[in-house]
Amino acid sequence: MSDGAAPMFDPWADALAGAAMLAVDPVGLGGAIIRSWPGPARDAWLQALKLMLPEDAPTRRAPAYIDDERLLGGLDLAATLAAGRPVASRGLLSESDGGAVILAMAERCSAATGARLAAVLDAGHVAADRSGVEHRHSARFILVALEEGAEPEERAPDVLAERLAFHLDFTGLRTHAGRARTREEIAKARARLAKMKATDERTIEAICSASIAFGVASTRGAIFTLRACRSAAALAGRDTVAQEDLELAARLVLAPRARIAPAAAEPEQAPPPPGQEGDEEANADQQDATTAAEGLVDAVQSALPAEFLSKFLEARSERRAAPRSGGAGASAKSARRGRPLGARSGTLRTGERLDLVATLRAAAPWQPLRRRDATAPSDAAVLVRRGDFRVRRFVQRLESTTIFVVDASGSAASQRLAEAKGAVENLLADAYVTRARVALIAFRDKGAELLLPPTRSLSRAKRSLAELPGGGATPLAIAIDTASLLAQSERAKGRTPLIVFLTDGRGNVGRDGEVGRAQAEQDSVAAARGLRATGLPAVFIDTSPRSRPGAAELAEQMGAAYAQLPFVDSGAVASVVRANAPSRR
Repeated sequence: MSDGAAPMFDPWADALAGAAMLAVDPVGLGGAIIRSWPGPARDAWLQALKLMLPEDAPTRRAPAYIDDERLLGGLDLAATLAAGRPVASRGLLSESDGGAVILAMAERCSAATGARLAAVLDAGHVAADRSGVEHRHSARFILVALEEGAEPEERAPDVLAERLAFHLDFTGLRTHAGRARTREEIAKARARLAKMKATDERTIEAICSASIAFGVASTRGAIFTLRACRSAAALAGRDTVAQEDLELAARLVLAPRARIAPAAAEPEQAPPPPGQEGDEEANADQQDATTAAEGLVDAVQSALPAEFLSKFLEARSERRAAPRSGGAGASAKSARRGRPLGARSGTLRTGERLDLVATLRAAAPWQPLRRRDATAPSDAAVLVRRGDFRVRRFVQRLESTTIFVVDASGSAASQRLAEAKGAVENLLADAYVTRARVALIAFRDKGAELLLPPTRSLSRAKRSLAELPGGGATPLAIAIDTASLLAQSERAKGRTPLIVFLTDGRGNVGRDGEVGRAQAEQDSVAAARGLRATGLPAVFIDTSPRSRPGAAELAEQMGAAYAQLPFVDSGAVASVVRANAPSRR
């Protein structure tokens, strides 16, 4: 829905129509994903949706890192202590029953939280047994997931995207005084939808044909399209679905889910000879279904970006196939800092912090039983046992350090160094987002030199990498040892290192600095095995014009991922590094 070639429809009007459909059939359509930075279009759409919901409908905002206790509910500590029995508290989802939940920064939502939201969307209620208390509350709401990621791969969890009918992109969208429905119109449409007859087979066949034509694998796409076109018909005051309702639903539901381009239409077949027409009514129905399906295909094509056929599909398939983690280092549990991970039973060992509220929640259900114990102190407000202790847990994303080890020997040294410098600058450009550091080691003649110590400063990197000499022999074994020592030093500082070699793997200088290919190859293998023994992740980018078994074998000896890039390109190098980052392995 972003600006591109002039569309054959009004994107903003379609977006408002989608909001009205959600208000008419919130349970059947689930909700919407809105990809946009905060701005007038997003605010106007959310306000329009709010004004179309019942006046007393609750609207709750949920942060991406919301904990399970607040999301699903649990033990009401104050009420439990006052009543002397477990009392359940309602979570944000049950509080939103009949209204809407706005999930902020959905691209940062964890897969676990996404799965819990999806389960509640499917069931329509929250049922949980937490902190010793069981509870079940109705939770039927519209979920609006706000995607604010700067990169294409920063998206809401797939488990949520699968269950939300509309995926709207407001990037560059211009708003205008479109037709927003009133609460009275929504109420009439709901009543009309409840009395609407079952959709005819022709419409269902057309939806399924269009869904297949664009490679929409999930049946939810077809189901959402059907429910959306019925809601559109109810809003238009119709008792049956019209072609324009079908096309509107297809633009909103099928276009964002398209994975392939539809096949070219087959030439029309000649009419059957006289006397062999068969059932004329069946032929007419089949012709109507074909016409309806063709109309849906045209509607979806009109809503697709202009670059869909060339670049859009490839980029989308790569994004969906790629893991969701970024270029940051691996995650690690911590007792003192990071994102809250919830409390667990503990014994308050050194460095652990008591979660007082969780401890009181664990102790509260047992108060009546404990007060019957004659040995219990009578003046204690709350009786706490050792088994009630709960300690805080956090998970933090470790900093990563990418160490480039570049072969500065031979005639191709200048090209390798230039592309290595480009890759360094490419990765450092988003270092503050991914918590990444980059270092550069160049090896030539009889040694390896740390040209750029681990840094997140792009300006410092540019100064250090301005002009680098090249040519000479290839001390590969020394370079492997130097990179291993630096990586171990970074790991000792709590960072996640990744070593990236850019070389053809043909060393001719041994560990002792003497020139000799046979000894150099033995030392290189020994150094590679030593690197593998440390457990350090590595990537071996073979820069030789033709693939050689020796380079692949050396990569295997060091336990490194192997990639051949005979025509080294800084963007390709950066892509290989991101694909093999420790958090993705």
